Amino acid sequence: MHNESTGGLTVLVTGGAGFIGANFVRWALAERPEWRIVNLDKLTYAGNLENLDGIEEGARYRFVRGDIRDRQLVDRLLAEGVWGIVHFAAESHVDRSIESATEFLETNIVGTQVLIEAARKAQVARYLQVSTDEVYGSLGAEGKFSETTPLAPNSPYSASKAAADMLVRAAFHTHGFPALISRCSNNYGPYQFPEKLIPLMVTNAMSDVALPVYGDGCQVRDWLHVSDHCTALAAILERGRPGEVYNIGGSNEMKNIDIVRLILSALGKPDTLIRHVTDRLGHDRRYAIDSSKIQSELLWRPQIDFESGIRSTIQWYQENTRWWRNIKSGDYQGYYDRMYAARLEAAR
Repeated sequence: MHNESTGGLTVLVTGGAGFIGANFVRWALAERPEWRIVNLDKLTYAGNLENLDGIEEGARYRFVRGDIRDRQLVDRLLAEGVWGIVHFAAESHVDRSIESATEFLETNIVGTQVLIEAARKAQVARYLQVSTDEVYGSLGAEGKFSETTPLAPNSPYSASKAAADMLVRAAFHTHGFPALISRCSNNYGPYQFPEKLIPLMVTNAMSDVALPVYGDGCQVRDWLHVSDHCTALAAILERGRPGEVYNIGGSNEMKNIDIVRLILSALGKPDTLIRHVTDRLGHDRRYAIDSSKIQSELLWRPQIDFESGIRSTIQWYQENTRWWRNIKSGDYQGYYDRMYAARLEAAR
């Protein structure tokens, strides 16, 4: 839908204060001058407005604090005229889902259905469901996940994402809803919440704190720099075929333990900081993505090789110690309230 106030396209980004969402917002504002971004985020533990420092609200960007399950709020935002939705908002950490799955079901399943129904009512032109390769389950030593791989989620988190994907698929087949689904391999890069593997290991190593490695550390993941993920998402949103799934991978398969050792070496820290801990319940052994569909159909390719990507990522965490120390201490969680209080004070 055309937006008269900016002369461009309005894109609603849900979860745009999280790791991938914030990187996408930054990318879109820099690379798509014709887009206006509305960022809807509840600011749960992984949503952090410091991820968006330097971005000013104005004609091209607006932040709204709210819940995707709030139908009245979502209806109100879509009534302003939204061309596309990029749906990141999700509870996304496997360990937390093992401890308690209820929030994952509420946000990832119910929230997605609320968004679908509101988008249908508003006749949104493009809807992109940002999913994960974890919905496919686990691989053996050979083979890769393709878009036709049967779904076999192994954690409450991945089960909730698979359910959300099925709701999106059903909306397309039942109502002709203009939906697209992306499934991506493990991301890394700036602003990643430091409970995830790479930022946890980097920040622990910088602090000379033990690096906890699940089991033998030989779980294999395919790693993709978040900037490459952003370009893939834009390609799918703009040129993907409604009703289709697109896998996004980096073709960088690595064992967790090898990444940990690489990080220690880059920071000049000893391997004695590694601590092997009891493996995660139901831990998937290997993920690998076949990205040939998006490469052939949409002419997308990852541009950042893992060696340079991990080097720049480590450097980012070295240069932004205040950002991750605030998160590890919990100080960031009051950021929005402090900012809002400052605005009220300035308005007096």
